[in-house]
Amino acid sequence: MDPTGTWFALMPPLLAIVVALIWRSVIPALFLGLWLAAWGLAGLDPAGLLQGLLDTLSLHVVNALADEDHASILLFSLMIGGLVGVIGNSGGMQAVVVALSRYAGNRQRGQLATAGLGLAIFVDDYANSLVVGKTMGPLTGKLGISREKLAYLVDSTAAPVTALALVSTWIGYQVSLISDALAPIESLQGSGYLLFLQSLSYSFYPWLCLFLVFYTAGSGRDIGPMVQAERRAGQAAKAQRTEAQAVSGQGQRMSHAILPLLVLIVGVLVGLWVTGDGEGLREIIGSGNPYKALIWASMAATFLAFVLPWRQSGRSMSSLLGAWIEGLQSMIFALVILVLAWALAATTKQLGAAQFMVLLLGDALPAAILPALVFLLAGLIAFATGTSWGTMGILIPLVVPLGYTLAPHEPQILQAALAAVLAGAIWGDHCSPISDTTILSSMACDCDHVEHVRTQMPYALLAGGAALLLGFLPAGLGLPWWLCLLSGMLVILLFMRFYGRRPEQAAG
Repeated sequence: MDPTGTWFALMPPLLAIVVALIWRSVIPALFLGLWLAAWGLAGLDPAGLLQGLLDTLSLHVVNALADEDHASILLFSLMIGGLVGVIGNSGGMQAVVVALSRYAGNRQRGQLATAGLGLAIFVDDYANSLVVGKTMGPLTGKLGISREKLAYLVDSTAAPVTALALVSTWIGYQVSLISDALAPIESLQGSGYLLFLQSLSYSFYPWLCLFLVFYTAGSGRDIGPMVQAERRAGQAAKAQRTEAQAVSGQGQRMSHAILPLLVLIVGVLVGLWVTGDGEGLREIIGSGNPYKALIWASMAATFLAFVLPWRQSGRSMSSLLGAWIEGLQSMIFALVILVLAWALAATTKQLGAAQFMVLLLGDALPAAILPALVFLLAGLIAFATGTSWGTMGILIPLVVPLGYTLAPHEPQILQAALAAVLAGAIWGDHCSPISDTTILSSMACDCDHVEHVRTQMPYALLAGGAALLLGFLPAGLGLPWWLCLLSGMLVILLFMRFYGRRPEQAAG
């Protein structure tokens, strides 16, 4: 029996998600989902069940590791872990925490500082998650901000700001997909980049997601399980406050942390410039190789992180090397999760899960509801496969000609439908336990992964519901994008005002 392109294709990721939420353990859940997918690929029979078990590691995990881009991400993640270990050993991170504590002296300011740093690192979502999570972890812990809240702030700024930025590692990929989809449509004038720019106004979920992050950070109001997580963190911080206040930055230099991090961020931009091609800054950086840029930048930053404390503060090279190795080791558990998630996504793709869901959508649709349906479909595909880029790669070639065919004289339908692919992909990623960016955010913030997904879900559903009901549906009916966006912001603000709770209110 060949299950490819049938309902069975959805079962492996759904099994992994359900088991992860029930057992609160991701690795066994991912392995079971991968085994089920491997069984389907090997043939749904008793012999295939055994062959699928053997193939989980020997074939599918090996293929995930053999992928050049995956290997680059793993290496970059390890380098960031080692970099943070060296910065911590040099005392640079402690000095940064002491300095930031003077300005971010309470929970609200600490959260706003974290969200602001998330906006500042807009070049790449992976770099954003790892750098912001590792940098702000010590400060947020001192201020009584939970690991779950830190992971939410990191995860919910990383992909949205990278997707909306005019210069980022996402731009080249998105524009190339749009350009390829436009090529066969002779009557549709304009470049892929122009259509991408036009669609940004309709990217309701990324905009509303960022709005919700900053409102939550500034107001101190939370919803769902996050309230209790914040309350527990606040109580733990009070118990440790005396010890924490005894720590000073005397004899430690902020430059030991700030300079390597600046080299990392600037190095990514330089690497994209060197590996890119085209005319103009946006086109060159958008076409650059983000994986090479990330590795080069992390190498340069790590080298500087070793040299500065060794030369300026007399730190022994052996202690710095030991800290680097400890930093590498701290990443291993999460990287195992990441590799299993990649393997599951690849096998799910081979089973045709995304194509099966696309077929459910059909091609005879009222043009007005196309953006809303595309947003839902993109969210489902990203949730089931754990990849926003994969979702865009599947849907953009279908949505561009479909949007033009259904409404050739209504350009806002095509623009909104195209934005719905990007927005839905990020939305599904934020809700999925098998998303690579969600895993990286948990890893960078030292947060239990299942708890991160569980506490982030209410925020993602709130922003996603507002984007769907007040964004894509009315935009498809012809309402201006700015009115849709303002309506979504207003509803989120009112919801958080009346239903959000501060941690100290949860005591009863």
